[in-house]
Amino acid sequence: MEQEETIDYNIRKTWYNITKMYNRTANEYMASMALGMIILNIDIIEGTPSTQLGPRMGMESTSLSRTLKTMENQGLIRREPNPEDGIGVLIRLTKEGLEKRSLSREVVMQFNQAIEESISPEELESFYKVIALILKKVQEKSIFIPQKQVS
Repeated sequence: MEQEETIDYNIRKTWYNITKMYNRTANEYMASMALGMIILNIDIIEGTPSTQLGPRMGMESTSLSRTLKTMENQGLIRREPNPEDGIGVLIRLTKEGLEKRSLSREVVMQFNQAIEESISPEELESFYKVIALILKKVQEKSIFIPQKQVS
């Protein structure tokens, strides 16, 4: 089997190119795609507990902490005590953060529209089913990985 025929290769190659596309756009307006993704995952009304952002985005806490610090220094977010638990922190968007969120959302919507215009609704539905199945298999760890032979 050639590398190009494997599922993981095609997912990685596609995600790598999507990331490059988003980063090129993000570099024109803000720091990075990661910053844009964080902004899109912050609840604009309630704020978002910082502990929920990493798992939502698949980011490690150290990378997330660094990016949140950068965003705070740029005036895009502010941290407030979480009134529900007294020890946690809520991340809220500032006025400038809301503006960047609007821009990030527009870029994502344009990308989605371009894809939706290029394929049929049936193909898109099939894609979502397949990608959900792949995610489920990965999360269940039910992928068949060769076990070490014990002699």
